[in-house]
Amino acid sequence: MTHDNGTPRAGISRRRLLQTGTAGMTLMMSSVAASRLAAQETSGQVIIGFSQEPTVMHPHMPHIEVDEGIHFNLFDPLFTVDPDGNFQPALVSEVPTVENGGISEDGLNWRVKLRDDVVWHDGEPFTAKDVKFTIELQQNPEFNAMRRTGHELVRNIQIVNDHELTWEMESPFAPYPAILSWTFMVPEHILGSAEDPNQTDFRNNPIGTGPFTFGERVAGNYILLNANPDYFGEGPHLEKAIWRYIPDMTVLYTQFRTGDIDVIGLQGIQPDRFEQAQQIEGREIIVAPSASVESISFNMGKPQFQDPEVRRALSLALDRKSIVEAIYYGVPTPTESFLPKESLYYNQDLPVAEFDPAKAAEVLDAAGWMPGADGIREKDGVRLSFKNSTTAGNSVREQAQQFYQQTLASIGVEMEISNLPPAVMWGEYWQMSEFDTVMVGINFSTGPDPDVSNYLHSSGISAQGGAGQNTWQYKNDRVDELLEKGGSLFVPEKRKEVYDEVQMIVHEDRPFLPIFQYANLRGHKTGLEGFKPNVNVRIETWNVGQWSWADS
Repeated sequence: MTHDNGTPRAGISRRRLLQTGTAGMTLMMSSVAASRLAAQETSGQVIIGFSQEPTVMHPHMPHIEVDEGIHFNLFDPLFTVDPDGNFQPALVSEVPTVENGGISEDGLNWRVKLRDDVVWHDGEPFTAKDVKFTIELQQNPEFNAMRRTGHELVRNIQIVNDHELTWEMESPFAPYPAILSWTFMVPEHILGSAEDPNQTDFRNNPIGTGPFTFGERVAGNYILLNANPDYFGEGPHLEKAIWRYIPDMTVLYTQFRTGDIDVIGLQGIQPDRFEQAQQIEGREIIVAPSASVESISFNMGKPQFQDPEVRRALSLALDRKSIVEAIYYGVPTPTESFLPKESLYYNQDLPVAEFDPAKAAEVLDAAGWMPGADGIREKDGVRLSFKNSTTAGNSVREQAQQFYQQTLASIGVEMEISNLPPAVMWGEYWQMSEFDTVMVGINFSTGPDPDVSNYLHSSGISAQGGAGQNTWQYKNDRVDELLEKGGSLFVPEKRKEVYDEVQMIVHEDRPFLPIFQYANLRGHKTGLEGFKPNVNVRIETWNVGQWSWADS
């Protein structure tokens, strides 16, 4: 096994010792750190295999799901969301609610009480200043924020004392607690003086409050995190956590089978290997629920896709059923929406997408897209030709791409497969809408909340100066209006009416074509405890701080 026994360096940092001022305080702090370390019984290590490479260490700069696998372990939000959708205290002493007075009945006034025993990885105390700074960083127009939705409504943040603060909301916003459960706090004392918030050393040397501290990153290879002996919460129980980047899915699976990695994460086990994987001795295989939806996503800024009839025809040419059954062995669930079917807000009345290539050709004929000399359709000088991209090395997706490519060719549409390494694929190529089309899995939800403003509101188009993940550059005034309305409602039944309509409009507009909702095939070595799939977060390594080996 790779979980070698070991004990991290005990005690507290020299910097913290110098900050105490008295010998008595030093002894008290040393005792606290030592007792925490003893309680943790920290030993061993875990090696996690990812098919994509985490590259963005700053949790508030544009990133994708794989980066959050690191963020959850380096940083903490004010409170987290558990697998049952309940908020649990993290940096707060209690989750603010209407019942405990933390949130006013109209949702406009907040009072947040923090723990008083949290320190940053460099030994500085965590205080209300850090919370104020983190929220205001999202509001800073000079900062390339991953998300402004919700944060831009916060006004008049007042620090009551080191461990309590208040703020007002410009208007009620029901998804804000869910957004805060994904908003990792960052240190004011490190980032507050930066001339350019986008260009700091923090991107390479992050400092958090989480159960692990940053060790090193070897680009194209691995990321190492070390146990934080001063962590305030449960764990960590492991001395080290290593994320190994293995882009080839076959190699990733082989290393899981041979024991070179302890956990196979992210894309996980491919469906065609599911039955075989269940026979591997000393491995536990889990079918984990996921809110992520696989889709063909269009860049609406490209001339080929601005005609809604083109997107309709491309949908008619997508054989979703065969992709799910033949390529994914029937493991995932076909879907028509961007929300998971487990959600209260899933629209059960969405029409099932047809597969009819002949009808697709008729739609293109009627819209004036006629075959040119080479057989590829064109209109007004624009050829119906485009690239489709995804992560290089994902053999199952490549099969789906080839399957779709053949159908499109039969109706006079040219699709070139152009796959890229993860760091390139999910960098500016995706974030700044440089692609034509993409095959991608996305978790659109905000934890247990149905708000999808970050992905579908026009203000979330990064390529047009917005802050968000609307990478297909989708704009619909009615959807914008509905998303804003949905965020102001607190009664689930009324909110459902709003999000049902949003789903129907997006289904008809087709900025992306949903194929299936993920059922992730996860695997780990027998004896790993604490591994808990969580449909309310975007990555399975959300709680490595709680993992341990049964024999350690």
